[in-house]
Amino acid sequence: MILKNASVVFPDGVKKVDVRTEGRLIAEIGKNLKGEDVLDCTGLTVFPGFIDLHVHFREPGFEKKENIESGSKAAVKGGFTQVCCMPNTNPVVDNKVVVSYIKSRAKEVGLCKVHPVGAITKGQEGKELSAIGAMKAAGIVALSEDGKTVVDTKIMSLAMQYASDFGLICLCHCEDKALVDGGVVNEGYSSTLTGLKGSIRAAEDSIIAREICLSESLDIPVHICHVSTYSGIQLIREAKARGVKVTAESCPHYFTLTDEVICSFDTNTKVNPPIREERDRLAVIEGYKDGTLDCIVTDHAPHHEDDKNVEYNLAAFGISGIETSFALSYTQLVQSGELSLSELADKMSRNPANVLSLEGGEIAVGKVADFAICDLNEEWTIDPEQFASKGKNTPFAGRKVFGKVKYTVVDGEIKYEENERDYRQTH
Repeated sequence: MILKNASVVFPDGVKKVDVRTEGRLIAEIGKNLKGEDVLDCTGLTVFPGFIDLHVHFREPGFEKKENIESGSKAAVKGGFTQVCCMPNTNPVVDNKVVVSYIKSRAKEVGLCKVHPVGAITKGQEGKELSAIGAMKAAGIVALSEDGKTVVDTKIMSLAMQYASDFGLICLCHCEDKALVDGGVVNEGYSSTLTGLKGSIRAAEDSIIAREICLSESLDIPVHICHVSTYSGIQLIREAKARGVKVTAESCPHYFTLTDEVICSFDTNTKVNPPIREERDRLAVIEGYKDGTLDCIVTDHAPHHEDDKNVEYNLAAFGISGIETSFALSYTQLVQSGELSLSELADKMSRNPANVLSLEGGEIAVGKVADFAICDLNEEWTIDPEQFASKGKNTPFAGRKVFGKVKYTVVDGEIKYEENERDYRQTH
């Protein structure tokens, strides 16, 4: 296949070139390439396929919310060619059998590449390490207790060491439950106004600080998940400056929204960690600009309507974000002049690939032929009823954004084409 007349996003800028694929790899990049199977990309921009380090596809156990097929459809519709699934399923991903099941189901679906993330501890109970070596052999790409924090610092230290021995990294959900103390939103003016119980920044920051200390003492890499506080970002910035091997991510809802949105009592604004204040939102953007934050992830957390259509305190945490991530990021960060297209590609493709040593993330000869092909000029309105995901829970319904994914190419094959409304699954 030849991508013709495209604006291709490279690390050093955007160039008008053709890209020829051969099998699952990029074979040639240049001008006026010849071939029979041509995809005309006039007016379109070609990014390296987006990589999401943080999704919840819910299978096995919670298929009512999402499954690997619906999640994969949502992923390729959003331009994502690779995703990393968190382990808080039922049963928990703490053994090779569940890992093998997820990889088998993803292969059956045949859309994006689905990488399982193993639980740090058995049953995510925080007491005993999971079978890390066996899970690595079965195909996990990282470890996480996502949705929870490993409370016992000694166990967390051992987990980081064992992970490192197997060439893995811990993705850390940073939340001191005792400090959260039942809080469901950010503690501040909006929580006071609504009467909803707030959670202080220190609940997140104290665990970020602990993971940084462990990483520094052990000289082992660590990755901090969904950072939401200005103070947490400063901790990571200072750690990086002194050479600590820490990387970090945040999500579109943390750089596009403030906690004023909770005043609507819309449970689609309930996420964990909570959406915070303007100071935090601006700090997340600054963190992306100066490299403190490495990756844009979605923390895609689809829920059934029954989990959200209840009073705020009882509603499940999380939003469905994989189909809106690129447009929100492009609109908020690139159109505003905060990041260049190349820098956005770094945050959504190259850096995620580097953090977990995944193939792809860059358009270059010999690299895997994974592409997100987008129309940057198309304005559209986010409508959850059009989501491929089972989860319609988004705080962005009705929001106008720019940047529409037109094609998603995985391993040299078109897996999503907007005009066809087609998911080209391999069976």
